[in-house]
Amino acid sequence: MSTTTLRRRLRALTAAPAYPWLTGAALTAGAAAELVAFPGSPTNAAAILFSTASLMWRRAFPPVALVTVAAGLLSFGADTSLSIAVMISGLIGCYVLARHRVLHPALLVAGGTLGAVATNLWHILSWARDDRLPDVPALGNAGSLGLFAEAFGLSAVILGAVSMGDAVRAREETRHERALAQAQLIAVERRRAAEAERAAIARELHDIVSHSVSMIAVQAESATYTTPGLTPQARDGFQQIAGTARDSMAELRRLLGVLRTPQHAETTADTAPQPTLDRLDDLLAQHRAVGGSAELRVTGQRVPLAAAWELSAYRIVQESLTNARKHAPGARATVELGYRTDRLTLRVTDDGPGPCEPPGPGGCPTGHGLTGMRERAALVGGTLTAGAGRTGGFSVEAELPW
Repeated sequence: MSTTTLRRRLRALTAAPAYPWLTGAALTAGAAAELVAFPGSPTNAAAILFSTASLMWRRAFPPVALVTVAAGLLSFGADTSLSIAVMISGLIGCYVLARHRVLHPALLVAGGTLGAVATNLWHILSWARDDRLPDVPALGNAGSLGLFAEAFGLSAVILGAVSMGDAVRAREETRHERALAQAQLIAVERRRAAEAERAAIARELHDIVSHSVSMIAVQAESATYTTPGLTPQARDGFQQIAGTARDSMAELRRLLGVLRTPQHAETTADTAPQPTLDRLDDLLAQHRAVGGSAELRVTGQRVPLAAAWELSAYRIVQESLTNARKHAPGARATVELGYRTDRLTLRVTDDGPGPCEPPGPGGCPTGHGLTGMRERAALVGGTLTAGAGRTGGFSVEAELPW
């Protein structure tokens, strides 16, 4: 087993929710067995068990490790011998305090050192009062420095445990920052790939669609001058085709500008104004010019709407009239606008044959027109329904609240 695999498995084991409880319970059981083998004072026994048992809550409430370390020092002060359970629980407590940054590592080391010195001084006083021990040198005399060996040892151990906990915390923070930086880099790469794809789509549209539409405009415009014997109606028809092609070219240029402009750029494509409901008369005129019949009915007080609402309503009417020309040629279309206090109602009906049944493969053709209209309505929080009209034909009804 490789070192990386072992480290990964150990990390997964220590991350388990039950790990603190199992290790705390095992350490408490070991402390109880140690007390049975080497009994001490009631204060010492209570401090040892308290120090080990408190580790069960170290992950749910990391500050409890302060109690763990304090109880361990108390048990060592109550008895001159340091039990194995207290030594392990004290190390884990110092590690937890530094790992979760309950206090600054410098404060933890300073506080632990003061506790170790206080415990050592208490032991020195106890040794001086114990007649069974040889004479303890007075502080400041020769050999008195060796009395502080406990304080030096405990301080070194506390420093090591705190340093380990702080190092693990720093490594995890570095790993988190590295993962965040990697995620940001991936997002940037995806955005650049999307921009490259948008540019490729723009090039394809320019090379294919714009060329075809421009040819339609040129041919229709030139036909009015090169074709002899044209009637006025035919000449107007050619002019109407040329005008529609030019409008399509303007819309296409706007779309190409949006596709070529990066999403994060501060400037956007400078194009002609988006169509609004004020241009419905022109739209209906275009519909009539190609042989359709349309009527506009407006109820309520005309109020200017936000650009998104105006554009959505205009596009819904435009697509509805296009569908009427395509699926019900010669039918009479009626466009009804209703301005309410909190919404705009829109209905486009025709007296054609109505919806085709059944839709889908093998039956009537399906397209993206109705889907696009529903998306237009949904963009402004509205709804759109389409189907058979109340008195026959086909009907598109939308409600656009504001």
